[in-house]
Amino acid sequence: MNDLCFDHQIVFIYVRDLKKSSAFYEGIMGFPLVVDQGSCRIIQTAEGGYLGYCSQGERSPGEKNLILTLVTTQVDDWYAYLQEKGVKIFDPPKINPKYDIYHFFLKDPDGYLVEIQQFLNPAWENGRVGEIG
Repeated sequence: MNDLCFDHQIVFIYVRDLKKSSAFYEGIMGFPLVVDQGSCRIIQTAEGGYLGYCSQGERSPGEKNLILTLVTTQVDDWYAYLQEKGVKIFDPPKINPKYDIYHFFLKDPDGYLVEIQQFLNPAWENGRVGEIG
């Protein structure tokens, strides 16, 4: 076992209608909105567990349209570790200014997209998740 860890877990799904999904997840289900990124909304489903739902854009709904996002401050360490293990990684970690994150992507053995990510907004790291937005 290595010394690397994750702080949060987010599953991202792509939806046809962001407003209808918002009404369902936030209104009917009652999950609190944590981050509104415009085309993606992140809600808290449990302590440390989050669901992100995003406008599908050019994607079509389907079983492979899922992203497992693992949140950590150790993005570079995970990148080095996974490279050592021979995992194919799309690109080195980089900043995505649109979502204010530092991240990289890989695929699991079944082709599902896995994202290793750090939120650059300090509210995530300081435990003030509800203050993000």
